[in-house]
Amino acid sequence: MSDRPPITLWCLHGAVGMAADWQRFVDEMTALGMDVRAVDLWQYLDSGPQSLEQTSARLNAEASANPGTNILVGYSMGGRIALHAILEKFHPWSAAMIISAHPGLEDQAEKISRQKIDSDWSVKCSEGDWETFLDEWQAQVVLQAKEDQVLEWGDRRLLQSRRKAIARSFIDWSLGRQRNLRADLSRVNIPIRFLTGERDQKFTELARTCVKEIPGASHQVAANCGHRVPWEQSDVFFRVVRDFVTKIMPDPPC
Repeated sequence: MSDRPPITLWCLHGAVGMAADWQRFVDEMTALGMDVRAVDLWQYLDSGPQSLEQTSARLNAEASANPGTNILVGYSMGGRIALHAILEKFHPWSAAMIISAHPGLEDQAEKISRQKIDSDWSVKCSEGDWETFLDEWQAQVVLQAKEDQVLEWGDRRLLQSRRKAIARSFIDWSLGRQRNLRADLSRVNIPIRFLTGERDQKFTELARTCVKEIPGASHQVAANCGHRVPWEQSDVFFRVVRDFVTKIMPDPPC
């Protein structure tokens, strides 16, 4: 048996997401000899309000206690938390993959507008009919996949028991409350790859602007894919992460 410290992938889900969304990915990477931790982000809000900065600090503290190599994989909202985490001065990450994530709004009017939109989502989540809320959330244009694509992820109906924390996330983790991280990106000191779908033009362009600010960063665009890359093209996503880990680690298990 090898004495080499394990490689651990920490996977952060998106808004109205769940740790179970990563199950197929967990199975695939575990088969290659990696440890994969699908993080339940709602746990950070169970005890009350929590800013993005506080959340990333708690995540970093957990990863710091883990022996071996820690690699961060964050999707959308989870990608924004991941960006905060790797920008902390003494973070525990050896590399990161950021998927379909926003670095922050630049215009104050846009921030105020987004806070209002997210506040409305919070009310719908906490007070409205759960099935209706889910239907409205899934109907957003940015989240649409092609008709022949079946998303392989957790059953959103199971999230009803977490609706208080999810509603809180629309307030505490709103893009409208997030600081614009662009000016800080030049401080990123680990290998980082941005991943977006070719049909997700907005986030593809955002990723391109981020890569320009980070020395050595890379950006990959997944063909025939929208915002939800890990689940619209799960086989492609698996290969992208495997190849990324293989490239950056001197002796990866895969």
